[in-house]
Amino acid sequence: MDKRNIIKKYSNGEVTIVWKPGDCIHSTICFRGLGEVFDPQKRPWVTPEHSTTEKIVAQIKKCPSGALSYYMNSDTEQTQVEVKSETIVETSPNGPLLVYGNVVIKDKEGILTKKNNVTAFCRCGASSNKPYCDGSHKRINFVD
Repeated sequence: MDKRNIIKKYSNGEVTIVWKPGDCIHSTICFRGLGEVFDPQKRPWVTPEHSTTEKIVAQIKKCPSGALSYYMNSDTEQTQVEVKSETIVETSPNGPLLVYGNVVIKDKEGILTKKNNVTAFCRCGASSNKPYCDGSHKRINFVD
């Protein structure tokens, strides 16, 4: 199965964490910021019952790739949370170009994809998921 099609969900009863491993760039922001919930050394690696919903939501909003998203279980429509803010572009040292906020990406076939929260774009040229970062910059030791 193609890793880009896998979607895993973890819930504490109030919030459901949605993880798309194929989108993950392994920035480590999730487990460095909320290690009691995100621990890549354990299985399952996501245990939302170990923290509050507020802390989980705040940490997920920091995910640079959008591989982590969430929805509140009380919502009748389960949708990815959309950030209502200005767009900020940041260059990550020796890594991707991070775009915070809402953005629409048009691919080479002309297909539009709406992204929100944080989107990581490849700068090293080695990503197999262009224009998005897949973490290849670490493998090839990309340096600015």
